[in-house]
Amino acid sequence: MTAWYAGLLAGSLLLSGAFIYLGLENYLQRNLRTNLQEQAVSVADEVLEHANTETQSKIPSLLKQRFASQLNGRFIRLLAADGTVIYISAIPADGSFDPATVPISQNRSKQPYSDDEHLPDYRRVLIAGVPIVTAQGKPLFVEVGALYKPIEGVLQGLLLNIALLMPLMIVVAVVGGYLVMRSALRPVDEITMLAERISSRNLGERLPVIKTGDELERLSTSLNRMIARLESAFQHINRFSADVSHELRTPLTILRGELEAAGRGRRLDADLLEIIGSALEEIERLVRISDQLLAISRLDAGEARIDRAVVDLGELAVSTAEQMQLLAEEKPIEMRYRISKLVRVEGDPSRLKQVVVNLLDNAVKYTAPGGWVQVTVEAEGSNAILDIADNGVGIPTEALPHIFERFYRADKARSRDSGGTGLGLSIVHAICTAHGGKITVFSAEGQGTRFHVELPLFYDDSAFNKTEKRHLKLAGNIIERRQPSITG
Repeated sequence: MTAWYAGLLAGSLLLSGAFIYLGLENYLQRNLRTNLQEQAVSVADEVLEHANTETQSKIPSLLKQRFASQLNGRFIRLLAADGTVIYISAIPADGSFDPATVPISQNRSKQPYSDDEHLPDYRRVLIAGVPIVTAQGKPLFVEVGALYKPIEGVLQGLLLNIALLMPLMIVVAVVGGYLVMRSALRPVDEITMLAERISSRNLGERLPVIKTGDELERLSTSLNRMIARLESAFQHINRFSADVSHELRTPLTILRGELEAAGRGRRLDADLLEIIGSALEEIERLVRISDQLLAISRLDAGEARIDRAVVDLGELAVSTAEQMQLLAEEKPIEMRYRISKLVRVEGDPSRLKQVVVNLLDNAVKYTAPGGWVQVTVEAEGSNAILDIADNGVGIPTEALPHIFERFYRADKARSRDSGGTGLGLSIVHAICTAHGGKITVFSAEGQGTRFHVELPLFYDDSAFNKTEKRHLKLAGNIIERRQPSITG
């Protein structure tokens, strides 16, 4: 905007400068020609008056006495009809030019005329002429002229002023416009920064409304209204998911009980028992989905109960992985550990364990026999890092942006065969967000997957001594351990 403003201002100033220059030049020329014409008429009247009463030979001395043109930088010339010079004034007092070198005008006519001529040194001379006829019928021409140089001096001064003042005016205008624009748009920066921080977790926040009465105030108000509508929609969705999940639990429990009771009957044939068993499995699946949906909805809404405690993330990850060792041994898959000591976070141990369980379960599930899964815990800056990587089948690139969405599966063919509901990673994402952390995924098909979890480190001066703080800062004392591969 400042660049456009500067360009328009420079163009306007150049255009106005050109109009001023041309207008002043035209005015000065017209004014000088008028003055020369008036003086030529005055000289012609004087010539006529004395030409009728005196001899023509006395006219030059008369003009020399009556019109001291050399004093004002002008010249007077009296010409015969054939162009013969009867009288010409002397060199002006300032010695600016010699009137004798001024070419005779070729535009002489029976009407007052004006002409431009040039001296041998190319200087321009303005000439105004008046034709007269004496009482004896003899035609004469009276010419009065002056150099164009004074007008050129004024115009050159104007150009110099324009050349000096215009850049200064543009610089002042650009700097002033930039400062004014920056001040006017500073609220936009504040609105932008606040808008970047607003997510589904903090839709209760609002943008600042600048009381300026202009479009910026209306924009801030409109954006706040939009955020309020989004907040209402999110709350409605979360309430709906929570209500539906809660309401489904009772009928599903009843159905499960009735089917279990029916399955205990003694006179049921094998086909019917198989149908009842299949129905019970589906009910268990529905119960699990509703429980997971309820948990996600409460976590997203901030209504889930989180028991805060200081947790050693490394110990939690190792103990959880060892509990799931049997799953790895069945395929078999090698479990690797890279754990730093004293990486502590504040959070709900059961929720954090659920994060490790879900990520490890996915890693083992989608890693081929003979592969490996690595669990890494370390401190990085002010964050505790949990990495769970594998060399499994990987995730398609187009699926990575949607991997944490509810019920999304990268491979639709393995949805129910693997026993998953498509909500595990959504729960992990919700738990990480509820603990002030974040989770990202890095993967490529055929090259494995790595889930990267960042959680705020817990610092407690009363609990940590200097040595422990140093270990936290340097992420030292790394434990590397591998479980031997299991074959058969």
